[in-house]
Amino acid sequence: MKNHIILIQVILLIFFTSLAEAEDFLGAPIIPYKETVQKTYKRLKLLTNLSHDDAVAFYRDAFKDEMDIKYREWKNATYIEDDGNREWHSVTISKETKGGTTVTITKDSWTWIFGMLTFRFLGVFIVLSVLFMGMKISTAIILKVVGKINGENV
Repeated sequence: MKNHIILIQVILLIFFTSLAEAEDFLGAPIIPYKETVQKTYKRLKLLTNLSHDDAVAFYRDAFKDEMDIKYREWKNATYIEDDGNREWHSVTISKETKGGTTVTITKDSWTWIFGMLTFRFLGVFIVLSVLFMGMKISTAIILKVVGKINGENV
């Protein structure tokens, strides 16, 4: 009899703890009332019957204590981006379509990281090149003006 009680307790413990856990994908919470459209190891696309504002409110509440989270309101979607070191990179909540609101959670990828580093390197290089050319042109103009003032032909 004792073994049956222990077995029942273990089963109940496992069952109820799994119900109490919130669902997540790559550490990002999954919105309730959903239908999975696409799921791979680096992307989860859900369709929910919640409105866009309710879905955004769910994620604002879920991330309220998190740092390095950026919210961007676009014309057709709300983009939530992690600028920290979480496993997920972004949560995109589309505006309502005929089927409902689409929520897409994507994984952080090295391709994106190296792409941004390359983009920033090239941006700095271009800015420094423009500054260098401006300095060369201003130096040439100043030498001509100073040479004319002193009566020299530079």
